[in-house]
Amino acid sequence: MASFIFSLLSPFFLIIIIFFIYKSFNQPERHPRIPSGHTGLPWIGETISFYRAQRKNQLFENFFQPRIKKHGKIFKTKLMGSPTVVVNGVTANKFFMSNEFRLVISSWPTSSVELMGKNCIMQKQGDSHRCLRGIIASTLGPTGLQAMVPRIAKKARAKIQKVLVEEVRKKKEAMEDERDEEEEEEEDDDGMLLSNLVAALIRGEITEDEVVDNIVLLVFAAHDTTSYAITMTFKMLANHPDCYTLLLKEHEDIAITKRPGEDLTLEDVKNMEYTWQVARETMRLCPPIFGSYRKAIMDIEFEGFIIPKGWKVLWTAYGTHYDEEYFPDPMTFNPTRFADPVQAYAYIAFGGGPRLCAGYQLAKLNILVFIHYVVTRYNWSLLYADEPIVMDPLPFPSKGMPIKISPK
Repeated sequence: MASFIFSLLSPFFLIIIIFFIYKSFNQPERHPRIPSGHTGLPWIGETISFYRAQRKNQLFENFFQPRIKKHGKIFKTKLMGSPTVVVNGVTANKFFMSNEFRLVISSWPTSSVELMGKNCIMQKQGDSHRCLRGIIASTLGPTGLQAMVPRIAKKARAKIQKVLVEEVRKKKEAMEDERDEEEEEEEDDDGMLLSNLVAALIRGEITEDEVVDNIVLLVFAAHDTTSYAITMTFKMLANHPDCYTLLLKEHEDIAITKRPGEDLTLEDVKNMEYTWQVARETMRLCPPIFGSYRKAIMDIEFEGFIIPKGWKVLWTAYGTHYDEEYFPDPMTFNPTRFADPVQAYAYIAFGGGPRLCAGYQLAKLNILVFIHYVVTRYNWSLLYADEPIVMDPLPFPSKGMPIKISPK
């Protein structure tokens, strides 16, 4: 009899326990000025609905937009076990991006850190971050790219062939030997990123682990995001033939000034103004990275709200890219909107502040050079005009966007 009664009461007590656990995880936070929102299920929060929307490439439509409508541009949630405040808009972008290292620090999932390495630039703070960024920027900035244009034109998809640690050590040995030889000292530096990182290693400014981890990071960051931007640009051009006609004319005008076999120059790339407008508009509508996480290192007061120390802050590109306040008729593909300057911190496809993508200029160069050689040398069309975009974890056409292509 007792066991029978216990079997009847067990589900009842289990429901009560679950209810109190749920309530304990959803109690109003201690500070009444924490943004409104919903923290979802115990422990996991709203992670499932977030990833479900992300997988379908509908983060804005199915996750962010409904919460913005209900709670406003600043709202709380819980993602991957962390209480998180999502912020949207130019004011929020400027505030959190410009206060990197002072109020917030970069905060990436553990899996990403393990993949890229704990010594990569995305994990560095303060002076260490500035040192690495300076080394990278010296290669990937306008001056460094001047010498890179012919190489990229010839080898747009070059791959790293050797194990990175061995290559770093081999390069270090070679450069140390060259320093001892007068004739080698007189030669110009090749200006490549690996050389600049290893030179900093020899000077004692960074460690070998930092060299390797940052090469790994830049390979991932440069390849997937840039290839996605190029892919989506061609998808947009296929769906907007009027834009393609204007873009093709721009590249044909450049091509007729070149002798057979003559490489592009940086000046040629600067003349690809409309092409860059097309690429920027593509990345506005289809940002390669939807946003980025930060971690509050102290209680932060913003827009009348309090974000407690230790909470995550998530800014999203959608918060301004899809806002008609900054981009009229935001869901329409209109490259010429970038013919005029855009309000600062409204277009954040490459981030902003101290964490502005160090490879921004290189990505631009890769995109423009690749487009030039495709449109001037080939006829092409999409096999699947309505191919959906999925995210796994970065966005990409579900079938890989196959095309029909033939030489001109």
